[in-house]
Parts: sequence; structure tokens; C-alpha cells
Amino acid sequence: MSLHSVRKYSLAAGLLVCTLLSYAFTPTGVAPAFFGPNAFPVPEMSEGLTSSRLRVEVAADGYFGYDKSRTADLFARVRVPLFTRWANLTVWMPVYEWYSQADGTGSGAGDVYLTTDIQVLHNEWFHSGNTQLIPQMVVRLGLKTASGEQFSRARHYDCPGYFFDLTMGQTIPFEKVDLRLAGSVGFLCWQTANARQNDAVMYGLQANLSHRYFSLLAEWGGYVGWERYGDAPMVIKVRAAGIVKGFEPFVQYQYGIKDYPFHQLRVGLAYSFDILRKKEK
Repeated sequence: MSLHSVRKYSLAAGLLVCTLLSYAFTPTGVAPAFFGPNAFPVPEMSEGLTSSRLRVEVAADGYFGYDKSRTADLFARVRVPLFTRWANLTVWMPVYEWYSQADGTGSGAGDVYLTTDIQVLHNEWFHSGNTQLIPQMVVRLGLKTASGEQFSRARHYDCPGYFFDLTMGQTIPFEKVDLRLAGSVGFLCWQTANARQNDAVMYGLQANLSHRYFSLLAEWGGYVGWERYGDAPMVIKVRAAGIVKGFEPFVQYQYGIKDYPFHQLRVGLAYSFDILRKKEK
């Protein structure tokens, strides 16, 4: 092979490699900063505890975009113990949303999220007298469906996603209230454009002050994708709830710090009861 041919093929190979690298590292823009608030929001943390209680929650959301867009939706969530308190199935979704944005108004259904929550450590298993030796730990495996509508108007991703995280938490009892502190770390992935995917590291911190009749929760969290183009949402939220005979009316406010250009106000009602409790003989 002549020197001229070697140079020609080397140049062609170099151009091909540069083209592939350019394609691989060009951001797709399928990221939370450029879509509606329900496209792939930061998943709410678990507390590091599973439960024997069936919990049903319904709520109304209002999202106020930094670009003056508006979104309202109906939200529903249910948590079911899987025949034991040490494993729960949780399903939630924005059932339907209505929105107003720069290119007009519209409405549509949202994505369904499913998680399996597994208690892998509990301080009931490792203790010495009244001393708790280790915190509780929950591993959560989650799936996002592609059922959300109106990808062309940047409301939902036209693709599935999944995530898993590990949450550790510890309760600090006081005379009349309990303070629970929790932290989480995990991995989140979603398909973007042209069969590519974005991988992200999840993180979160949570503090929950609870009383027999009320609770007050604060949470900070987010995730960081590899594209580094609108895919690193960070939020902070506060939630206040009352507790009356299994009913839990609540109000929640969420503020998007980065790559999530929305304020959220949620008002809802939850009801829970212990479906695994055995009747006393």
C-alpha cells in the first residue's frame, strides 16, 4: 500500500472517529430543565423504613414555571406491604395534567412509577438493651414507564427509565417528638434520543420531626447526569401534615434550585392503616 493510500485511509478513519465522538458527547436536551415538571422529577426519598401499613394518597399540584408557564395536575400514590412489613410496593403517577406554556395550552396523562422497597437492615435486629447499634437501611428499585403524553411539546419523555437507591435513617427520640434523619445515594437512568441513554448519580438528605398529631419534613436532593446539559436537577421541599385517626391532610412546597425551573405547591390527603396486624386472640 502506498504512502498516499495510508494517509487517505488514516484521514478517513480520523474523521469517522471524530464524528462518532461528536455524536456521543453532543447533549440531547432530553433533560428536566427543558421539559414539563412531571417529565422526570427528582424522586422523593424513602425514610430508610418499610411499613406494615397500607397507605393511599391523593393530591392536587400546582407548578409555577420560572418562564411563567403553569401546570396543574391530579396526583395519586399507593404503598402496599408485600405480605410482610419488610417489603413494600409503591405505585404513583400524576394521573392527568393541564398546562399553559409559550406554545399554547393542553392536557395529558402522566408516567407511572413503580418501586419495590426492601428493608435490608433494621435496628430491631441489632441492638444491645436500649442502645440502637446501627441505623435502618432500605434498598429501593424503581421503574418509570413511557406512558406520559405529548413529547413533541416537551411535556414528558417518550422513553422509559429506572433507578435504584439506598437510604439509611435513624430516629432520635425526644420527650414529646421524634426527629428522624436520613440520607440516600443511588443511580438513575433514562433513555434519551436515538437509542442513547443518560446515567445519573442520585443523592438526598432528609429531616422529619414527628409528633402524635403532626409531622414536619424537610428534604434536599437531586441527581447529576453525564451530559451536563440541563440534567442535574436539584430541589428542596418542605411538608407539613396533621395526623387524625389514620388520616393525614398535608401541604407541601418544593423549590427548584437548579435544572428544575419550577415552584410546586401540593395539597393532599393520605389515609393509612395496618393491614398486617393480627387480631388479638
